[in-house]
Amino acid sequence: MALLQISEPGQSAAPHQHKLAVGIDLGTTNSLVATVRSGMSTVLQDEYGHALLPSVVRYLPNGEIVVGHEAQAQQSADPMNTIVSAKRFMGRSLHDIADRAHIPYRFMEDAASNKQVQLHTRAGLKTPVEISAEILKALKVRAEHSLGGELTGAVITVPAYFDDAQRQATKDAARLAGLNVLRLLNEPTAAAVAYGLDNNAEGTFVIYDLGGGTFDVSILKLTKGVFEVLATNGDSALGGDDFDHRIYCWILDKVRETSNNFAPPQEFKPLGEEDTRLLLTKARQAKEWLTDNFEAQIVCKLSNGILVDVTLSATQFVELTQHLVTKTLTPTRKAMRDAGLDIADIKGVVMVGGATRMPQVRHAVEDYFKQSPLTNLDPDKVVALGAAIQANALVGNRSENDLLLLDVTPLSLGLETMGGLVEKIIPRNSTLPVARAQDFTTYKDGQTAMSIQVVQGERELVADCRSLARFELRGIPPMAAGAARIRVTFQVDADGLLSVTAREQTSGVEAHVVVKPSYGLTEDEITRMLTSSFGSAEADKKARMLAEARVNAGAIINAVTLALAADSHLISKEDKQAIEAEIARLQSMTSADDAVAINKGVEALNHATEAFAQARMNASVTHALSGKNLEDINL
Repeated sequence: MALLQISEPGQSAAPHQHKLAVGIDLGTTNSLVATVRSGMSTVLQDEYGHALLPSVVRYLPNGEIVVGHEAQAQQSADPMNTIVSAKRFMGRSLHDIADRAHIPYRFMEDAASNKQVQLHTRAGLKTPVEISAEILKALKVRAEHSLGGELTGAVITVPAYFDDAQRQATKDAARLAGLNVLRLLNEPTAAAVAYGLDNNAEGTFVIYDLGGGTFDVSILKLTKGVFEVLATNGDSALGGDDFDHRIYCWILDKVRETSNNFAPPQEFKPLGEEDTRLLLTKARQAKEWLTDNFEAQIVCKLSNGILVDVTLSATQFVELTQHLVTKTLTPTRKAMRDAGLDIADIKGVVMVGGATRMPQVRHAVEDYFKQSPLTNLDPDKVVALGAAIQANALVGNRSENDLLLLDVTPLSLGLETMGGLVEKIIPRNSTLPVARAQDFTTYKDGQTAMSIQVVQGERELVADCRSLARFELRGIPPMAAGAARIRVTFQVDADGLLSVTAREQTSGVEAHVVVKPSYGLTEDEITRMLTSSFGSAEADKKARMLAEARVNAGAIINAVTLALAADSHLISKEDKQAIEAEIARLQSMTSADDAVAINKGVEALNHATEAFAQARMNASVTHALSGKNLEDINL
């Protein structure tokens, strides 16, 4: 008698082969996690039946961290320690956050820093990476509880127009949450995967993705199982939050008008953090109410005693936000132009993101594309559903309906050339993964090193683009200007992350950098956060750096002192005294606890001994050739 193997619902018939993988939509307003069960992509719910997890993190006085609905309920009462829309700050500096007036947070006031922005909380300074990691941890716990096991990996979605810094920040957050990132997937592409599989359609589609904090538009072509991204565009600082802000400003104007009518006139003072968050919350609620209703009443009491009681009509809301809706159509037109398509070429328009529920948004899209947009999948869930399908395929739980994804680079990648100009190596909308190489040469006679700055953007000048990394290629053989051949290779992986290699062709000397953007976390910072319970880690690192600096300085001092004792007659008395002064200065530095100063002292001593080193080399060559004929020398 043979045995018939069975499986529980949602489980593989061969459990030893089935791997647990999820797709995660890390959203500005809400986040969620999905998986593939019994061949169907489905969103996982928490113990209360909620699919959406509000992207809100609160730091409590007792050190506890709460995420989601519980944190969201206290955002007006404790705004400084309840962080909302952290995704908008991912990979950003203070300079990038142009308008912070309505954001009730205290940002780290170090605008010159190359690190990403930090927020002051009662738990200390927190980066958007750390805040996002808490959201991802909550989703990971939900997934492992629902699936009954440890996750093999996750596909995490990002806006298509996220640059390298924002993508790296997202990967850093996932690492802090203990997730194995299988791939970063562009949100419009994830939505297209869900619609492509569910609707079994072929043709060219537009993915219009307006979320809480970002806007993306992508044009994709589905042909015989291959999903190719033809073009992408967007705005990483435009989303539903901006519609909330317009209502917030309208409320303030109404309150000012009302307060001036009091008898006696009541002074209207700038709002504090609690009132700002309260009004932003009321604005969001009004926006959502107006999706299905003609007017929304906004009632609350501010801390200064002023009663807010205003009514916003749907018509007024449309007028207030018409410029924001129009602003989404500019990237849409650019994407259509980049793809070389007319409106008649578009088979369907997929609406993604909770903000696309607003009637004025849907009407604008319908008017532009001359067709009703596709809304049969929940716009809040479609991205996670598509990501889950990709995750299921990447871990090997494949099905015959799997699509091949061909994503593209959202922005051009290149390097700086003389005069501060940008030489583009990989143009935007290049299919991923991609590798491109280009040859460069030296600018001056005898040049033995080259500094390479990697940039991202579409402008012609480096000053107008974003700097991603700098590195140096040393050891170039001294040649006449223009004789050297340096091949620079750019490689972008499936996640949209970049590595750059520079190689001098004749000598083979090579330099390589995996781009770690300025606002991402360094490996040391990742390690420090993951091992924060071991308080001595940072102190040990500094002690090692100081010890290495002292050893290096001691070796240099010893070598130069021996050389002076043997060959000081080769240089002038003044040069000898200058070298001895640098030795004395470096010796004094080694007794201090400043590794940076010691390293600078070593550089100064090396510079002071350059002429001496050249004189010793010349003397050595002269001595080696002394008394010999040309015939004796093996050329």
